[in-house]
Amino acid sequence: MRRLLAILLPGLLLLTACGGGSGEASSSPEPTSQSAGETAKLDSVKITEKGDKKAPAVEFTKPLDVKEPTVKVVTEGSGDRVKANQIADISIIGFNGTDGSTLEDTFPNDPEPLELNDELKTSSPVIYNAFVGAKVGSHLALAVPGQAAAQGAPAKPTQLLIVKVLAAKDAPPVLDKPQGDAVTPPAGLPTVKDNAKGVPEISVAGVKAPAALISQDLIKGKGQALKASDTITVNYVGVALASGKIFDSSFDRGKKATFPLTGVIKGWTQGLTGKTVGSRVLLVVPKALAYGDKGQGDAKGDLVFVVDILGVK
Repeated sequence: MRRLLAILLPGLLLLTACGGGSGEASSSPEPTSQSAGETAKLDSVKITEKGDKKAPAVEFTKPLDVKEPTVKVVTEGSGDRVKANQIADISIIGFNGTDGSTLEDTFPNDPEPLELNDELKTSSPVIYNAFVGAKVGSHLALAVPGQAAAQGAPAKPTQLLIVKVLAAKDAPPVLDKPQGDAVTPPAGLPTVKDNAKGVPEISVAGVKAPAALISQDLIKGKGQALKASDTITVNYVGVALASGKIFDSSFDRGKKATFPLTGVIKGWTQGLTGKTVGSRVLLVVPKALAYGDKGQGDAKGDLVFVVDILGVK
């Protein structure tokens, strides 16, 4: 994730509704974007459009200082309204509210996706209600309150983000189970068989330690190929190669797991990149690409996983 979003957007997503917004999405089939906070302080924001790949020129009265999260549509686009459960593609330019200096500009880069799902609605209704109902092409102004100096850290001024909604699309469906063509793996690998509940069981009897990472399709899905930067939704089970003992299983928890491929062990990042949604993948991961010599709990030494790739975003 780009540095600006890594620093600023997560903070925005944790904000709760306070001030000018209702805090609840409209019951209308097509709600309009809802403002929140000290919106009068954003009245001075003026935007000159420069296209989708170049940040707009932005003017605002300085210093800008808000005490609560504040958001409003500054210019309305001419596209369709963004709907709940869609993914909005956005670009952002951020400013220091005190002196107007630019913090970072993502416009020249690929847009960032913002998923407008129930999780966002619950965790950050300010953001959810501002984007749901906004028209594609709109510019939203979001002001993030500053922070006082604390424990040796310097004070942070109010920050102003100008967000352009470039597009909106329906979120791809998340599968309940793998879908695709069965693949016969070569001999010598762990074997996998579904039990009566449809949960994969792994047998490692007679399997030798891997000299390198093994990533073998058991079912070849027909969906989108994964990039190393993707966030994926999966079901999986993992066993230690030496003992065959299960150390982790989303199946046992009864809930699919969602995480970025950049935030997992190297064996997953390398072994799942390029695989397709709908696939079931057998990973035999050398300890160097897992948790090293020390291991992590029961996940010690070489590891074996069965991963059902059910969705990507």
